[in-house]
Parts: sequence; structure tokens; C-alpha cells
Amino acid sequence: MKKYMRDQFEYLGIKTPQSAALMKGFIAEHGLPPLEKLDVIVRDLWSLPQREFQYAAMGLMGKFEKTVGPEFITTIEYLLVTKSWWDTVDTLAGHAVGSQFKRFPKVREKYLKKWRKSKNFWLRRTTLLFQLGYKEETDFDLLSEIVKENLGSDEFFINKAIGWALRQYAHTHPSPVKKFVKATKELHPLSRREALKNIGE
Repeated sequence: MKKYMRDQFEYLGIKTPQSAALMKGFIAEHGLPPLEKLDVIVRDLWSLPQREFQYAAMGLMGKFEKTVGPEFITTIEYLLVTKSWWDTVDTLAGHAVGSQFKRFPKVREKYLKKWRKSKNFWLRRTTLLFQLGYKEETDFDLLSEIVKENLGSDEFFINKAIGWALRQYAHTHPSPVKKFVKATKELHPLSRREALKNIGE
């Protein structure tokens, strides 16, 4: 796993099923921590060197996804830009950010505006991916705008995210995606290939 992650992080060597079982057992015995302590606990876990602690932090956050308030977005933003890599950013984007933006429209408006203009490509990747789980509620006009804002990027993780987001929407709405890809000549070949992977040209 360490080599797969380009040797960026240390690992304890705990596999995902084992980690999930450990957390489940711990919560069964001790219960969930108070909501007001979630921020401190998550940041403490994030500060530890082994990657499994970041995964544990995200697992714990998932237990509070529907109960945290709008102020928790500041914690999520910190996590997105700290020890950033696709494994944590994509999970946070699709779950924590997706939930916050759906539950709190003012948070969505403020942070989308901020992140879309950010020089930090992980934040821009997040704006492309936060709707992955929205399905019928996906705002394709918004997604299209954000894609266009990132055209011409030579950053792999941006171009890959563009293709992934379009491919996800194409599962239920192939025609608009085909039309968009055809009309958007500036799409990076990687984005185009990923977007059309399951629906053809």
C-alpha cells in the first residue's frame, strides 16, 4: 500500500475490513464521542503519521454526517488541504462535503465560490467530485461550469476528476454527457476517455 501511495505516508498495515471491525468494536464498547469533541478528535487523528488514523477519522466523521452543523465545514476544509492525496480527498468530497453542501445551501455557496478559484488543486478537485453521490439531484449545469473553469489544466488529478464526474452523471444521463463532451473540444484526452468509458462516442 505504501508503494501504491508513492511512499508518501507510513502505514500500520491494517486492512480496511480489520480497521472497520476495530472501530465497530470500540464504538460498541465505549459509544460515540460527544459531538462537541468531534473536531478535536478528528484533528488529533489527522496529525498522527500512519495513514490508517486518517481513515479512522473519516470513518468517525461518517457517524456524524447528518448531525454536524454548518461550522464543521472549516474542519473539513482543513482536512482537504492537510496530508492531501486522492484517497482522503475523494472520500471527503463524496461524503463529508457532499453532505454539508446538500444540507446547508449557504455553506455550499460560500465554499464553492472560494474553492473554485483556489490555487490548491485538491480543493478544485473537490468541487468537481462533491456531487458524485447526488444521482438525480446532480446539478449538471454547475458541474459543466466547473469543468469549463478547469479546461487547459495539465494536472492529472483535475483531468481525471473531470472525466470521473462526467462518467458518473452519464450512468443516468448519457445524452447530456455525450453532447457536452462533443461540444467541449478543449477537454483533455484523459477527461474525454474517462467520461465516455461506459457510453461510447
